[in-house]
Amino acid sequence: MVSYIIPIAIILVLFTVVISLIASVLKNKNNQNMEKDQKTLLAEANKRLAGNPKDRGALKIIADVHYDMGNFDKAMKTYRLLLDSAALDASMDDFEINLHYGLACMHCKANKEAYKALAFAREKHPNRFEINAALGKLEYLRKGYEKSISFLKRAITVQPDHEETLKYYGQALFKLKHYREAHNYLKQHITSHPEDKEAVFSLACCYYELNQHDLALKFFTHLRADPLWGPNSALYAGTIYQKRSEHDKAATDFGIGLRHETIQPNVRQELLYRQANAFNHISDLPHALEALNTLYTLNPGYKDTENLLRKYTELNNNKRLRLYLRASVSDFNTLCRQLSNVIIPDAKIKVVDIKVAQNSYVDMLTEVRARKWEDVILFRFGRTEGHMGELSVRELYARMKEVHAGRGFYLTPGSFSTESSNFVEARLIDLIDKSQLLKLLKRLDSQ
Repeated sequence: MVSYIIPIAIILVLFTVVISLIASVLKNKNNQNMEKDQKTLLAEANKRLAGNPKDRGALKIIADVHYDMGNFDKAMKTYRLLLDSAALDASMDDFEINLHYGLACMHCKANKEAYKALAFAREKHPNRFEINAALGKLEYLRKGYEKSISFLKRAITVQPDHEETLKYYGQALFKLKHYREAHNYLKQHITSHPEDKEAVFSLACCYYELNQHDLALKFFTHLRADPLWGPNSALYAGTIYQKRSEHDKAATDFGIGLRHETIQPNVRQELLYRQANAFNHISDLPHALEALNTLYTLNPGYKDTENLLRKYTELNNNKRLRLYLRASVSDFNTLCRQLSNVIIPDAKIKVVDIKVAQNSYVDMLTEVRARKWEDVILFRFGRTEGHMGELSVRELYARMKEVHAGRGFYLTPGSFSTESSNFVEARLIDLIDKSQLLKLLKRLDSQ
């Protein structure tokens, strides 16, 4: 049985090979015949023109042959000669001339002429696929995204699977921030065209806007090395890591973006700004300052760069202030105990209770015994920079009454409002702002 199957299989393989060869020969022969026919048509048409330079029929043949052969530059120039005469000669099909002229112009990137010719052709055949597809693409290139969608939508109803049309439809939707709808078309497009980096970037942005950050990160990470889309992709990838408080990874991605030779100025500035922020969060102040100094050189007025430079420089140079703002809870509590001894020297201070309010402040309730007096004192060590309003001081006062403290101290690395100062005038609360806090921290070094 096996001895019969093997010869049959060999015969089938040989038969398939022969059929393929015959088909290839016939295809080549047809192509050669077609090329020969086109050359013949061109020769005859040129001969007619030699006898009559105004022979519109001969010009039409030459234009059509060049168009079919993909010689769009020659086709465009020849169709252009026919445009004016087509409007006057009823025997000529001005629709077909404008259609082919417009499409040839698109191939030659003469988009303004293409749009005019195709718009004329569309008046006669508004539902023609190639017209709506072409006008939709042209509108997209002109940033007329609403019109682009209108044309492309009509084209898709005629040919639902046309890849280029689906791509531009998805891109136009993306530009108009219709992310949910856009991502369906872009995803369909890059399935068959993964090399289209622009479409991949747009799809990643859609995922980002739809809060599907894992998918977005996958595409942005893939694009980071691309010379064109890399800087923006690295910016997005780093931003996602920042949102997750993975600041070390964010700093790495921003650095990858900044290594590109060609970066748009606004993207470079945002990369530097965010990189400085990421380095700051991982307490790498020297690199944060390096990024900010570079940004300041490029654009001194970018966001709050000048203020951040001042702040980071101060933190980098002042170890005690850096400890006050960024130390762990246990280390900060130790620092608070040390500060209380500086605030009330020559006294015995016993810590009764410590209350930590996340990373905003620490309330330290103490019993203080000095040589001539003793009291219950509540210290609030604020860690929030900025302006402290009256409400926060009133909260301290309410807490003092709750724990029966006779006196209070409110320390902040920021400042107090005028209303806050007015509130404590008749109350035993001392407000210690940043300038006074810095003096107290400096006194710790002399102890």
